[in-house]
Amino acid sequence: MDTQRIRKPLAGALALISALALAQAPGADTPMPTVSVSGTREPVDKSYRKMLRGMDRYEQARALAPQSSLRFQLLPRLPGVKLDGVTLKVVGDSIALPVPLAPDHSFTLERNAQAWREDAALLANRRTSSMTWRALVRSAGVPEGMRRLGDLRLECLVGIESGLVSNNSAMFAWLADMLADADKVCAAPDGNYLQFAARPLFGVTLHAGGRTTALPFRALYAGGTQTEATLPYCDCQVLLDRSYYAPIWDRSWPDGTLLSFDYMDGEPDAAMPPGVASKEAARAALGEPAAALRFNSGYEVWQYQYPPAASLPKGNDGRPQLAELVLLFDGAGATLKYRRREP
Repeated sequence: MDTQRIRKPLAGALALISALALAQAPGADTPMPTVSVSGTREPVDKSYRKMLRGMDRYEQARALAPQSSLRFQLLPRLPGVKLDGVTLKVVGDSIALPVPLAPDHSFTLERNAQAWREDAALLANRRTSSMTWRALVRSAGVPEGMRRLGDLRLECLVGIESGLVSNNSAMFAWLADMLADADKVCAAPDGNYLQFAARPLFGVTLHAGGRTTALPFRALYAGGTQTEATLPYCDCQVLLDRSYYAPIWDRSWPDGTLLSFDYMDGEPDAAMPPGVASKEAARAALGEPAAALRFNSGYEVWQYQYPPAASLPKGNDGRPQLAELVLLFDGAGATLKYRRREP
């Protein structure tokens, strides 16, 4: 991923942006090394006791998603990782319990008193740090392709309680454990619990009753702040274009809020307005973007910021609230989609 962040979009772009508002009313697989499953444990292995505590937390907070079920899921973390063929076992001092994986690489855990007493670990037949782990909460009756906010809130509580979110830096592992308070992480605007969509994202929209809003650019792609140096420490390393922050902390959005997804590889916008049909055209008309992200897939997103249509007070961070225009380009530089958002 090449990351470019340039501030100060040109003021002269406002006229074109207003017009847009009206118009709108990866490489070869790398084999991963494998290891034999044994009683030898590494710091990156998942604690069986912690995962059971996550299951307990699911039951305690089930009012968030009363018609749901809980599973855990493996996702790739390193380039070239393929999850087909992964096997899992709960391994203690004298016990080894196989854990069946479903085709979507999800699984459940059985409760075993002996494994609990022996402080067992959940081990894979490859490096655990090559994978990302998440809780998977699904409520019955959610429309196909959508997610329910109460489910995502519960996923965060279970995920943090289970110790699923990690970086692969042993230097900071102890600090992460000390600060992993599920109630604080999942209820804070800066809790930074990443969710992952099924495919690379262009946009996410919230729907609750008659209220609808698109998530801002800063809620996508791990905030859009990752660099080549920091990305290896994020478990979004190869899922950056699928990552987003749902507003699980914002109780003005009820648990029944639905999230819909606009994917990069979905149908392009049928009528692309003039002036932004390509990267070159957009740069000529609007100047340099406030933020630009290019992904290994070849897709690229640019964000422009400008004053909102209505006068608004400064945000909680003391900065002016800005409107944004986000453009999606394909590998050849042609514009596929655009989205304008008022704060």
